[in-house]
Amino acid sequence: MQKSGLLLQPLINLIHEKVLEQKYLHMDETIVQVLNEPNRAAESQSYMWVLRSTLPTYAAVLFQYEPTRSGSVPSLLLRDFDGALMVDGYSGYNAACNKNNITRLGCWAHARRKFIEAQKIHRGAGRPKGKVGKADQGLAFIQALYRIEHTLKDKTTEEKFSIRQQQSTLILDKLKAWLEKSLPQTPPQSPIGKALYYLHNQWAHLINYISDGDYPIDNNAAENAIRPFVIGRKNWLFSASQKGAVASANLYSVIETAKANGLEPYAYLKRIFTELPNAKTLEQIEYLLPWG
Repeated sequence: MQKSGLLLQPLINLIHEKVLEQKYLHMDETIVQVLNEPNRAAESQSYMWVLRSTLPTYAAVLFQYEPTRSGSVPSLLLRDFDGALMVDGYSGYNAACNKNNITRLGCWAHARRKFIEAQKIHRGAGRPKGKVGKADQGLAFIQALYRIEHTLKDKTTEEKFSIRQQQSTLILDKLKAWLEKSLPQTPPQSPIGKALYYLHNQWAHLINYISDGDYPIDNNAAENAIRPFVIGRKNWLFSASQKGAVASANLYSVIETAKANGLEPYAYLKRIFTELPNAKTLEQIEYLLPWG
């Protein structure tokens, strides 16, 4: 498997180049355990990062193993990117965004999730039936934003931008006013306080999606892309070595990118492992890309 992963590296490099040419990207990370890492205990946490491109021109999923979750990883993976980046609230993306003048997009699914968690806790605490709390109010605003997004699926980029400017901005203005009124009345460490302060701290990033009709409202594309790896991890548990983790990243990248382009993964892998060893020029390798 390590030899197979190494064979794929030229293809991975080209996919990475194409991904960085896109208008916007999704990015996320999840933990992976690698037993034999130099100067690290076997139980140490390493990370599998993912870059996801959803635009139809170059739909791609790129996995990258790294022993750290530090901001140096996004800076490395996004070194030639200057578009928009959809991520969660993790501060490790700040350096790359600031250095490359990347437009950072905040994930409304993460904000919504925190209000849902607060709502469940409040209901479990015996809140009187029928009484509307702050968690319900916050969710109502966010759900209204998503209802607008559901109407945009078949619209052009220009139409999406226009509708967001006309409709989404009105909801965002009301939500902002409600948020500013609610914050002083809410303990920061309470469940609803955590949801409100996350919304407040991420606000500048969360509203950026309305500035372009193509920008996504959330990071679900990256979370969905990383899910096959997370499910697989429950079975194989760990990688024995760094080379194994790199091979895993490369194989997942090729398989998930094939799926993103409507290709049958086994047939695509068979084609690559048949033809890539004989590819000697850049053009021959590019021909093997899933959109080649």
